Amino acid sequence: MNWLKKWNIEIPNKKFINDLTFREVYESVIDLAKRLYLYVKNERRVAIYSNNLVDMALFFLALQFLQKEVLMLNTRLTDEEITKQLKTLNIKVVFSYDCKFISFSEVYKNEKKDIKLVEEFDKEKIAAIMNTSATTGEFKSVPLRWKQLYSHVVASQKSLGVTDEDNWLVVLPMYHIGGLSILIRSLYNGTSITILEKFDEEQVIELIGNNRINMMSIVPTMLNRIIDRIDKHNLRVVLVGGEFIPNALVEKSIIKSIPIYKTYGMTETTSQSVTFSVLEYPDKIDSVGLPLEKVDIRIENPDEKGIGEVLIKSPMLMDGYIGKEKISGYFNTEDVGYIDEDGFLYILDRRKNIIISGGENIYPKEIENVLYAHPKIHECAVVGKKDERWGQIPVLYVVSSLDKNTILEYLSNKLAKYKIPQKIIYLEELPKNASGKILKKNL
Repeated sequence: MNWLKKWNIEIPNKKFINDLTFREVYESVIDLAKRLYLYVKNERRVAIYSNNLVDMALFFLALQFLQKEVLMLNTRLTDEEITKQLKTLNIKVVFSYDCKFISFSEVYKNEKKDIKLVEEFDKEKIAAIMNTSATTGEFKSVPLRWKQLYSHVVASQKSLGVTDEDNWLVVLPMYHIGGLSILIRSLYNGTSITILEKFDEEQVIELIGNNRINMMSIVPTMLNRIIDRIDKHNLRVVLVGGEFIPNALVEKSIIKSIPIYKTYGMTETTSQSVTFSVLEYPDKIDSVGLPLEKVDIRIENPDEKGIGEVLIKSPMLMDGYIGKEKISGYFNTEDVGYIDEDGFLYILDRRKNIIISGGENIYPKEIENVLYAHPKIHECAVVGKKDERWGQIPVLYVVSSLDKNTILEYLSNKLAKYKIPQKIIYLEELPKNASGKILKKNL
């Protein structure tokens, strides 16, 4: 069903995106789709390059009315990384909030083409594509179809509930599944969202304080910055995921009656697969929660304590990476954990070696591959170091005659800023095992 069209008829004057009602969003999306047509008529895939904006959401929805597969580009990537992604996915048309590509403002000035727009969103149709780095350093393209998005909405409704007053804050980037899924949930549920371009403490505190929002999705570093300033609130759900959540932060939330829902998921599983209310189960704060409806979690190769690799099967699971073989059955998350006697999942370690910094995944192998391409880098290894502000930061151990500034300049042209090591340590030789493999645990 085309839910936007449905709400335009049933609740046209209810707020949907910021101050725009469902009717205003519907009319804007239809108008925009007709202006976009001449740009995309011969394209199967297009891309959006934007920070969180109302226009970003409108462009995404308008492109769905034109049945286009939309790559959501991370605005923190370098030009080199963006070019590689576009070339790999054969994307020639990109719309952007600035003048980097075809600007939103240019499209609004374009002539309208009177065309017939899709009335129903095909469940098998790819709605969004999100690229996620692999541990090898090469990105993989995750296709999210409407059937997976719809299954996510239904499962989320069962776990989190829905009320007419729901207004979900969007501060997570919509080019990540955590941000985009909020738009999709609210589209299906007929509820409101408030989009902020970036996480701004003052704005968030004001929205909470005046009861403008009652739901939000954030990462622990964000919550840590506002927790002490939250006094009165009308919050119903605060989804917290993206990295490990310090128990001290969870306990502080419990004392202040902030309805924390710990959550665990990834792009490949269309956002959350597991969640729970910490206030309801305070004795389970070390876990990431219970599986959502129809989510099946299996522990592969468990040891005597029941600890093993976490595998997931669900209707929200992608069919397979673009250009790779399809998934049949379970998907290996590459995380290690166990399930307790009450069915709660515990994650003991993130995917091996991944660094989680401010909610962003940093894959050391990707950085190392770039470094090893330089002839004067003899050995290198990137590991995560705990950081109060970001959760973790990348640290580079290196054997090289290059000075720090030269290395940083070399990396800055090839990698997004958040991936650049914040500390460089020189060694004469990196620790290795008998077979010559670098022992990161020793670093």
